[in-house]
Amino acid sequence: MIQKLIGFNYKNKKIKIKVKVVPWWFEGIGLMFSRKKNAKALLFSFDKPLKMAIHSLFVFYDFFVIWLDENEKVVSIKKVKPFSFNILPSRKFTKLIEIPIKQEYDEVLNLIDEEETFK
Repeated sequence: MIQKLIGFNYKNKKIKIKVKVVPWWFEGIGLMFSRKKNAKALLFSFDKPLKMAIHSLFVFYDFFVIWLDENEKVVSIKKVKPFSFNILPSRKFTKLIEIPIKQEYDEVLNLIDEEETFK
């Protein structure tokens, strides 16, 4: 997978994170079956705005999901527990970032307000 640096604003803070760009044929898998120590932040991009649910079946660790619109503005952020169903953003999005909760991403995750997420 190709790596890319993506940036977005959240609560007047500029957040940048290195992600792996997920190809279309890998979209249904995401972090599933990965080990936390090897997991990397993933970026899913879609051609048109959509509102679809994700799940965390076969993901054995917590992670954050950040949904972005076509202008790379944050639509929604949620903390996801393993084996959760029907995780939806508040509105349509064109990009989705999955970030494993691990030390490698502490700098980014510390900028996210957990009070606005669900557990």
